[in-house]
Amino acid sequence: MAVLSKIRQRSALMIAVIALALFAFLIGDLFKSGTLSSTSKDVGSINGKDISFEDFRLKVSDVEKSGQGISSTAAANRVWEQEVSVALLTSEFDKLGLRVGEKHIIEILKADQNIGQNPMFLNAAGMFDLAKFKEYFKANPAQAEYLKQREKDAELNAKYQIYSTLVKAASYTTKAEGKLKYKMEADKANFSYVGALFSSIKDSDVKVTDAEILEYMKKNEKKYKAEESRALEYVLIEDKPSKEDVAEVKSKINALLSGSVVYNQATGKNDTVAGFRTTANAIEFVNSNSDVPYDSTYVPKKDLPAVDAEQLFNLAPGAVYGPYVFGNYYCISKSLGKKLGVNAKASHILISYEGAQVPNQREKRTKEEAKAKAEEVLAQVNANPDSFMMLAFQYSDDSSAQQGGDLGYFGPGQMVKPFSDFVFTNPIGKIGLVETPFGFHIIKVTDKQDGIRLATVAQKLEASEATSDKIFTQATKFEMEAADKDFNKVAKEMKLTVTPAVSVKAMDETFGALGNQRNIVRWAFEDDTKVGSVKRFEVANLGHVIAKVKNIDDSGLAPIDQVRPFIETKLKNAKKAEILKAKMNGSSLEAIAKATGSKVEQAANVTLENPVLNGGVGQEPRVVGNAFALAANKISAPIEGNTGVYVVKTTSIVKAPAVKDVAPYVAKLKAQSAGDVNRVLPALKDIADIKDNRKQFNY
Repeated sequence: MAVLSKIRQRSALMIAVIALALFAFLIGDLFKSGTLSSTSKDVGSINGKDISFEDFRLKVSDVEKSGQGISSTAAANRVWEQEVSVALLTSEFDKLGLRVGEKHIIEILKADQNIGQNPMFLNAAGMFDLAKFKEYFKANPAQAEYLKQREKDAELNAKYQIYSTLVKAASYTTKAEGKLKYKMEADKANFSYVGALFSSIKDSDVKVTDAEILEYMKKNEKKYKAEESRALEYVLIEDKPSKEDVAEVKSKINALLSGSVVYNQATGKNDTVAGFRTTANAIEFVNSNSDVPYDSTYVPKKDLPAVDAEQLFNLAPGAVYGPYVFGNYYCISKSLGKKLGVNAKASHILISYEGAQVPNQREKRTKEEAKAKAEEVLAQVNANPDSFMMLAFQYSDDSSAQQGGDLGYFGPGQMVKPFSDFVFTNPIGKIGLVETPFGFHIIKVTDKQDGIRLATVAQKLEASEATSDKIFTQATKFEMEAADKDFNKVAKEMKLTVTPAVSVKAMDETFGALGNQRNIVRWAFEDDTKVGSVKRFEVANLGHVIAKVKNIDDSGLAPIDQVRPFIETKLKNAKKAEILKAKMNGSSLEAIAKATGSKVEQAANVTLENPVLNGGVGQEPRVVGNAFALAANKISAPIEGNTGVYVVKTTSIVKAPAVKDVAPYVAKLKAQSAGDVNRVLPALKDIADIKDNRKQFNY
């Protein structure tokens, strides 16, 4: 059972479909506390095939139990994407009549290291033993359903592999395409041109209305398609301490510094209690008086509160510093002494081998070959220590190679023991070779940090009950008045700030800068929530949020304020183009240049593959394409490009010599289309009839 439990934890769902996230982990209970908010029994449908709420809920159930810490809404979103992907692709598999046999399914199962490399399923030679695998489940009939599901997942994955291969095979590149690729790279155009740039007209001189943006989106509906959304503006009234609350905490902290006299009921006499400065047991004092328990860690200077780091780090043993503010706490600290080298910084070059915990991904090596290579690299480092970074880039099998092998700072025990022992027992600058389960490391100790141990009394700065009551009254008053009056006007009268509207979709969790506020989003999509609806929400550790629905967008298009930065520039440039075209009159480039306040430029040896104009203009494929199409010494009509409007006059086209073998160019095109299979699922989604009813469910 322990083995199976491990498999369950590590293999919740084996289907990983080439960046498509076809099969995500099975998911936890979506509706913990609620019931259906409508009579619908279906959470949605894909091309007419319903997804029942009960099946959906059961699938969601597994992830919440899997310990991934995923929220119910995030789980629902993940399951939905899984359901859509599986339904669409399975339909394609069925149309093609794809079938897989037991051998293929077993190979997929073996690919999961928790099955294929599980000691329970290996023979004496360390190879996967199918008989042992089957015997385990035969001896444990209670696990039959688990195996059945794993085989079902493996079957789907196997079919996708076949499907993916078929899609790749269907993508064929002809010799004619290869020849065109060659000509695009090798044919060269020489031409003169005049460019009237869009930047020559001020943006303020060209206006674009919301109606024009909406019309553009409607013409390009697929590109700007979006789910129904709500725009909410809100006021945040923070539940934070008042000046009086802060003064009271500061007074308490100050009082702890010196001794005090208290009445002892047992003796009937007054006793003198030592303060923080004179206490004989600082640790006990902290645990008795602080909201944060004593921490024995030696802290390097860089990790101390920035404003007070210098004073704290240089405290003499027994000396006290404070009060000072750190985050939401008033603090006083006493030094319990320093320690040398509590943190270290090192760089390394990892030379790994087959069988190590991180096998080499670039070339296969035996352990002996890896050791020889590591000794060779070590000799190069010792000969020239400054070459360490470049050698790490060149040879290291660790991800830190991108940082020149730099691992940053770490404490004792954070690295595997042989590595940690070398770093913490050697001085800065020491270079050596160490073996660990990951391979052979050439290590350079680059820095060490001393640390100070502090006993710190920290008392939290928080609103008193009286202050919280005042804040609650203010928030309630604002909610009541804003429900009947102008939201912004009421906020101004009460000296509160209205946050600009936040756009949310039905299954969102994040609500602007407030982070995860699913309850606010859920309320925005309730049936009785209309434009102008106002409601107050208590947000833990923050205060009160009073939200108002400013707009409901069920047009099926993205909100204008979200797409404006992209579309507005495009539409402004189109208007600028018309203005510039009207100026581009003349029988010669010189005359056109004069009319537009530009000058005649020259372009030499420009190709269709790299259609870049000089002078920082950048890529202008339409301009260069026209230059190739023009007869020599002919002037083109105005051409609307990426950065302006252009007129060109072709001087000459230099044709590249014919080549017999275009195979290298065919190969280039094939490489460019290698990832086309990843476009299949988005394309299927684009044309599918998908109905999403998740917002009808209250959870």
